[in-house]
Amino acid sequence: MKKSDVPNPCPRCGRYKTRAVTVDAVVVDNDNVLLIKRGNEPFKDCWALPGGYMDFDETAGEACYRELAEETGLKAEGLYFIGEFSQPGRHPEQCIALAFLIMEWDGRLAAGDDAQEAKWFPMTDLPADIAFDHKKIVECAAAQREGLL
Repeated sequence: MKKSDVPNPCPRCGRYKTRAVTVDAVVVDNDNVLLIKRGNEPFKDCWALPGGYMDFDETAGEACYRELAEETGLKAEGLYFIGEFSQPGRHPEQCIALAFLIMEWDGRLAAGDDAQEAKWFPMTDLPADIAFDHKKIVECAAAQREGLL
């Protein structure tokens, strides 16, 4: 198959353009959720869930643990899968997110990696400048959490 025969080719390699997978950590403490202020585009300076791209040779859970530790200094004690979020408009690069609920963790909260700040917000009063579809993810996590308590 020639480059010109591939529908929607990748501009770099000419093969099919695929969508990357990311993970998001919904860390809750009582009725509060942990958000980070993004230091990079897209949505620089907006609030978001800790998370990021999966690396090769790691599971989604391992990626979630790693991203949470890199961005907040916290170590998760367990994960509950919330769901996949794949609406094409949710991310400028059409990334697919796998979201996980975390209700137990250890460590001292400190913004790191590409996070400018890390802060707790009431789950029912999120900031207006929240990135991606993270408000929807928090709402889904809150509903799931109710079933676990």
